[in-house]
Amino acid sequence: MLLLKVENISYSVTVKEERKKQFEILKNVSFKVLSGEIIGICGESGGGKSTLAKVIAGLIKPDSGKIILDSVPGKERKSSPIQILFQNHEEVLNPYRKIQSIIDEALKISGVDRSSIENGREKVLSSVGFPEELYNRRGMELSGGEQQRAALARILAVKPDLLILDEPFSAQDVESQLNLVNLFKRLNKEFNLTMICISHDLRILRNLANRVIILKDGEIVESGITKEVFDNPQKDYTKFLLSAESLELTYEEIKTPIKN
Repeated sequence: MLLLKVENISYSVTVKEERKKQFEILKNVSFKVLSGEIIGICGESGGGKSTLAKVIAGLIKPDSGKIILDSVPGKERKSSPIQILFQNHEEVLNPYRKIQSIIDEALKISGVDRSSIENGREKVLSSVGFPEELYNRRGMELSGGEQQRAALARILAVKPDLLILDEPFSAQDVESQLNLVNLFKRLNKEFNLTMICISHDLRILRNLANRVIILKDGEIVESGITKEVFDNPQKDYTKFLLSAESLELTYEEIKTPIKN
């Protein structure tokens, strides 16, 4: 079932310091997301990935184009059907409040009866592997990994149709990244949760995403089933990302010009 349709999204910013010069961040971006899918969006920093995530979530308004969301049938809600897990967990997690209080409030927002709050809290926190002994800790008293799991639990508590993951694997060791990949896969199945994962790490997306979108300078240059795109890339920019991943090069550092 079609869940999300992104139609010809464009977005630009005006920089006063550059004599009010206008910079295009997104250029006629279009794609579809099916219910239950995990979509990966990758490309170099500055390519428009996080801006696209914010447009989809309704945090910023595009210059043109449409975001069309078909909510999951039969799901009653009092909260936003699209949620983002930001790199900065304080966007979701109040550092001065206790985790139990944060989760309870989110459950109430989603319409959970007062009598079911405790069971709901236990379900979402245990589903992300958050220890019970930390329920009464404040956000600022947690480690980075604990904050991320608490923020994810808070998002699950409001029962979104679509979860956008904004660079969730950054600044983590390989073992932590693998644990997160397995966690997201399990949540995808357990909650029938559709996901869009923004990441520059192609190796992670190969193991996580059903389909992948390659974004360069605000435009989609290639998309398709993840294995097919990564095993047989059709565009030079995709080939560059795959070959230069371990070399930490930028596209501009390639001496010979490459056409998309």
